[in-house]
Amino acid sequence: QIQLVESGGGLVQAGGSLRLSCAASGRTFSSSVLGWFRQAPGKEREFVAVVNWSGSSTRYADSVKGRFSISRDNNKNTGYLQMNSLKPEDTAVYYCAIDLHMILSARGADYDYWGPGTQVTVSS
Repeated sequence: QIQLVESGGGLVQAGGSLRLSCAASGRTFSSSVLGWFRQAPGKEREFVAVVNWSGSSTRYADSVKGRFSISRDNNKNTGYLQMNSLKPEDTAVYYCAIDLHMILSARGADYDYWGPGTQVTVSS
């Protein structure tokens, strides 16, 4: 069993930055794929970024490529999402998730464990 808790969300002006953290419990974190997703009001959940178990391979949604960076520290059982040059359209609840099947998937259905989410609001 893995439990995930996101933190670092908040209110920021357009052009600003935030760093989200995803703290995990359980020994399988370091061997799992870590993904970030987001859901804006009235919209479906969408893929943001994913990183493999070692941090050596990443994948991003086109909408965040070049602005967001995903990383992880397996010694701390923590994943990160650095968000720069934020835009009002980045406003959403952000979720981290774990995929035990070692696939850099952009499909939420492939993920096994989810955190409760953290709100990110970008003002114009």
